[in-house]
Amino acid sequence: MKKTLFISLSMLVMIACAQTKETTYKQKKSKNQYYWQQHADYTMDIDMDVNNYQYKGIQKLVYTNNSPDELNKVFYHLYFNAFQPGSQMDIRSLTIKDPDQRVGDRISKLKPNEIGYIKVNSLKQNGAAVSYETVGTILEVTLNKPIKSGETVTFDMLFEAQVPVQIRRSGRNSAENVALSMAQWYPKMAEYDFEGWHTPPYIAREFHGVWGNFDVTIHIDKNYTIGGTGYLQNPQEVGHGYEDKSKALKLPKGDKLTWKFKAPRVHDFMWAADPEYIHDTYKMENGIDLHFFYKKTLEEKFLKNWKELQPKTAELMTYFSTNVGQYPYKQYSVIQGGDGGMEYAMSTLVTGQRNFGSLFGVTAHEMAHTWFQFLLATNESLHPWMDEGFTSYISNKAENEILKEGKENPHSGSYRGYRGIVARGYEESLSTHSDRYETNWAYGTASYSKGNIFLSQLEYVIGAENVANGIKKYFADFSFKHPTPNDIKRSMEKVSGIHLDWYLNEWTQTTHTIDYGVKSVDGSIITLERIGQMPMPIDIEVVYTDGSKQEFNIPIEMMRGSKPTSATVLKDWAWANPIYTLDVKKPVKSVMIDKSGLMADVNLDNNTNLKKTR
Repeated sequence: MKKTLFISLSMLVMIACAQTKETTYKQKKSKNQYYWQQHADYTMDIDMDVNNYQYKGIQKLVYTNNSPDELNKVFYHLYFNAFQPGSQMDIRSLTIKDPDQRVGDRISKLKPNEIGYIKVNSLKQNGAAVSYETVGTILEVTLNKPIKSGETVTFDMLFEAQVPVQIRRSGRNSAENVALSMAQWYPKMAEYDFEGWHTPPYIAREFHGVWGNFDVTIHIDKNYTIGGTGYLQNPQEVGHGYEDKSKALKLPKGDKLTWKFKAPRVHDFMWAADPEYIHDTYKMENGIDLHFFYKKTLEEKFLKNWKELQPKTAELMTYFSTNVGQYPYKQYSVIQGGDGGMEYAMSTLVTGQRNFGSLFGVTAHEMAHTWFQFLLATNESLHPWMDEGFTSYISNKAENEILKEGKENPHSGSYRGYRGIVARGYEESLSTHSDRYETNWAYGTASYSKGNIFLSQLEYVIGAENVANGIKKYFADFSFKHPTPNDIKRSMEKVSGIHLDWYLNEWTQTTHTIDYGVKSVDGSIITLERIGQMPMPIDIEVVYTDGSKQEFNIPIEMMRGSKPTSATVLKDWAWANPIYTLDVKKPVKSVMIDKSGLMADVNLDNNTNLKKTR
């Protein structure tokens, strides 16, 4: 018995060691073995009637549950249902203090043939019908059998839909008379992640989607040209690239053409169609094709702008690929449509009747979204500042360089916007859900301005070079994933070696403000004070009575380090202490806090001991 027991114990030890080695090997194969994300492959066949703007769809969705959980239900977004009188989007627009002028009360006035809807007529899980209920913009599906962890199932759906009058992002017959802007047009599987299901009703804000592959077939009137997400599989069959389709050699007979697209590794699919589109292709030296779709009926000055936009868009592609990460697809499309500008997979919709500066600016911003939200697919409903703010940051820098604007701080508008809303008392925390802001003003300032400042101000905290490298690391580690606020913080920490938990918390989860002042100057003794609640490291420039100057950097203790700087680095400032005193050993004439202007101090009047303000 003892010998047998000894052998058994030895075998258990050997098995345990083998299992440990196997586990270790598996962990080494993945940078983050604890990360998972769902996967959804769509195959869709759409038959569009351009006379009544209705279409019928067949959807096959192959869904893989990579979560550790067993799923008893799944949920789809039915975004077009928002464009109906009495919808939550309608009510919200009618009751918010500062409604979006593009929406206003327009939804409440839609007639039955003008509303949007998506109606699911049948749904099967692995061939067996399942029960479902439409609740506003969400389809709630009760499964016959749970989807186990690691299991792949197939959902087959028949649906019909009507394109709403163009009001917000999607729709028909826009103000510029683009026939079809087809965004968020299909039943779209909701995302399930470590936080659970994400099923907010569509109110007007942002989106979140499951990574996967799309195979989309569209049957539409033969006079229409389509541009959008993915790679066109049958260009000769549809005359793609020919302004006059009669020149195409293989056009089939009949009233409709069939367009076939495939899009790998995306989390959405958009398309637009119009019978008056010009289609231009601009080929980049790196093999990427840029496509431009715009109406040939535009005024001559606007047509000229669209031509001039094309080489500049190539410069944008190069800038973003160099400064964030390489664009991974072989095409990108800029399409006239929508109601302003909105980004999608491998493409964007922008309004086209703009002067060149405006057309370039909106293209720069929407193209930058390819990196910040489409390749770095944050949940923009929960964290719109990581989407709009980071996009504003990199597109501002791109515009400044490509157009040679020469701005010392290309983000100055964001600082003005932020200070303005703080002064008026309307600021809300960046941790607010995008649909829950009390005003559109608060949402816009938080998401665009304060989100932009998160990165531009970080240049002040850890140094511009560290921020530039941190962005590249963020892209390398989290592209094709769903990064969270902690992920951008950790990328910056790993590059800089500086602790930033305090910065993420104060700037994104509170409305604490920054206010530092020069309390007094007495000979060589300088006393600074922290008046605002948010602590920050401090850069000061000292001008001595003899005319010489000296720069100092005062880190805060919680950083556990300091940024690269040529300034003299002083003893840390513990945040709980509102006063900091230093002796510079020479008579002082003036002191200036933050000469760079990158710190979002809400009161600049006390940043110097001189009466003249910046």
